[in-house]
This record gives sequence, structure tokens and C-alpha cells, in this order.
Amino acid sequence: MSEHYDDLETRSADEREAGIFGRLPGFIETAKQKAPGWANRLDGVDASAVTSREALASLPVLRKSELKDAQAEEPPFGGFIAADPDKLGRIFMSPGPIFEPQGTEPDPWRGARTFYAAGFRPGDVVHNSFAYHLTPGGFILDSGAQALGCSVFPAGIGNTEMQAEAIELLKPVGFTGTPDYLKVLLDKAEEIGKDVSSIKRALVGGGALFPALRQEYAERGVATVQCYATADVGVISYESSALEGMIIDEGCIVEIVKPGTCEPVADGDVGEVVVTTFNPVYPMIRFGTGDLSAVLPGVSPCGRTNMRIKGWMGRADQTTKIKGMFVHPSQVAEIGKRHADIGRLRLVVSRDGAQDGMVLQVESADASDGLADALKATLKDVTKLNGSVEFAAEGALPNDGMVIDDQRDYSK
Repeated sequence: MSEHYDDLETRSADEREAGIFGRLPGFIETAKQKAPGWANRLDGVDASAVTSREALASLPVLRKSELKDAQAEEPPFGGFIAADPDKLGRIFMSPGPIFEPQGTEPDPWRGARTFYAAGFRPGDVVHNSFAYHLTPGGFILDSGAQALGCSVFPAGIGNTEMQAEAIELLKPVGFTGTPDYLKVLLDKAEEIGKDVSSIKRALVGGGALFPALRQEYAERGVATVQCYATADVGVISYESSALEGMIIDEGCIVEIVKPGTCEPVADGDVGEVVVTTFNPVYPMIRFGTGDLSAVLPGVSPCGRTNMRIKGWMGRADQTTKIKGMFVHPSQVAEIGKRHADIGRLRLVVSRDGAQDGMVLQVESADASDGLADALKATLKDVTKLNGSVEFAAEGALPNDGMVIDDQRDYSK
């Protein structure tokens, strides 16, 4: 079987640019015709002229906050959908809330190529521990694995003992889920005496894969690579066995722009990842992910020739991904609204052993256990994640506009 998923992965740069920008004008014109949101946003744009990266860079960037506002004004999709709602396969709701549609075509999120690069092959059984509830995470990888010809066990999140029991019986060759949860699962299996040694490969996402954790998995016999995907655009990039940068998926165009602007930065400079996809149901044209990265020069030693990025390098705003879930500054503000007698708040994110941890720092004259318990409950209700509470004296937290302080060291 070929080392690569298809011939698109080994095209020359000129062939790839010609192919992509040969398709783009027609795609933009169709999006304008079928989606009122795109017609309004790109009013006056001559789609036939968008035949290069320079021309694409002249279009506005659509950021998640704008999409959220558009959906609130015109629910559920803000006019950015190019298909009738009754023709959709699934509709998801991510935190925000933001709704995402899924079409009925095979592999709508373009996950098969990613699994192939991770070493999965037709006939493999894949244990999928991404969430299947409300958000599309589980389905992004599920549909990709099935499109490749794999069988999927839709484990979702939680019920760790039952998941370990299922692995012992089904003997899947691979795992897909968040980086942290694979360790939870392996540790639980060891604790209760379940054999999960069938898992030899892992494709992880939804959070940072720290080098030390990747090394631990390797020592436990699991070769682990990561992919970068979002609910809005699907798979953006992925690692191969070369482990040198993340290769851009063949189904999208990626730009790196100066945060808060529409202007591309020089190759190698850190900026916001902006993505254009050719999704016929949910077209995204210069969608600003809010994630930071940078172009990695050259091509991958694995032979795939598309552009590479350095991977996830933080957020362009203070929105932070914790245990695979985005936490927004507005959510921290909501906690403050529910507890009117407290002062400034700051959510500090760090590593607690091999997992993400978060502490809500609170200025308050009342440092009682009762208030701490109430704040913990509100924190979980708003973010859907557990965290602890630390009190500070009134005026003790810096007045610097920092709401979410991500202190995780991504180099370890």
C-alpha cells in the first residue's frame, strides 16, 4: 500500500496552487449565490478575480465572535449555510453557543487523510474517545476513520473502566481522543488489570500534546501523533511519522495573519491561523480560528509537500482550550455576574501532573468555604470543567486586562 493517501499530497507547489486557485473563484461565487451571509459579507467582490493568495488576502477575515453574533441575529447559522437545513446530516452546538452543520457526503470534515498519515489502514478498529455529545468532535474523527475503511468504537468521554473493558475485548489497534485522556485510560486499565496492549497507534487532538507525554506513550508502546481541527472547518493540519511540523490538509487553504487584522505575516512569523475550506454545505472563506501558529519552512521528510505549520502556539485572544474545551473570557465575566459581591477574577491555567488544571483567582473580602464551593459550582456550570478557587485580597490581582492566564509550558 502507498506511503501516501493519494497523489495530491506529493504535488509540486505550483501544481497545488494552480489546482486550489483554479477552484476558488467558482467556489466563492457559489457561496455568494447560495448563502446570504456570504453574499452580504463579500458584496462587491469579483469572485473571478480571486485567483491567488494575494487576491484572497484582500478579502475580510471572518472571526468566531462575528459568526457567533451573526447566528444570534439570524439563527441558527447566520446565513452562512449553503444548503437547506432539512438536507443536513447533523447539526451541532459548540460553546458560545455556535451551531455547525454537517452535510451528508462521506468524510465531510476530511479526517481520512489524517488517519492514513498516522499509520491507520483499512480494516483497523479505532477506539474513539472524543465527545459525541452536542459538539462535532467525535464525528469529525469517526467519519474520517470510516471513510478510510476502519471500524469505529464510539466510546465518547467518561466511563473509563467500561472503555478499558471494551478495549480488552475488541482489541482496537488505535485510539483517537484528547492527549490527556489516553493517559487516563491507560492508567485505569493498568489499575484494574485490563489488557489494552492492542493499542499501538494514537491520533490525538483538542489540546496540546506535550513532548514528555508523547515520550511516555512511546515507552508504553503507543506511537502518538496529533491533528489540528476545529468544529467550524474540520481538519486543518496533521502530523506524519516524520514528526516535523503539521502538514496542511489538501482540502483547505491556510494563511497566517497578524492577530486582529486581515494581513498575512512573513513566513516564520507567529500569527493567527486563517482557513478557507471547500465545504459545499458550510463554506468558510478566510475564517479566523483565533489560534496562533507559524509557517515552518521546507517540506516534510515523509514526502508530503504541502505547507507545514509549527502546531498550536496559543490563542490570538485570551480564549483558551482546556481539556479539549474552549473557555472564553466572556465565560469568566459570567461567573462575576452571578456573584455580585466579588472583585476581579482571573482564571489561571496550568498543568496538574499530566492533565490540564485551572484555578479561579477571586478578589473577595469573604474567603469562606461556602463562597468557594459556590464559585466552584458556578465555574463548572459555565465552563463544563472542574477547577479550584483561590481568594485574594481586594485590589490584589493586577489591573492589566488579563482574564485568562495560560501558564502551561508548551516546550516540555
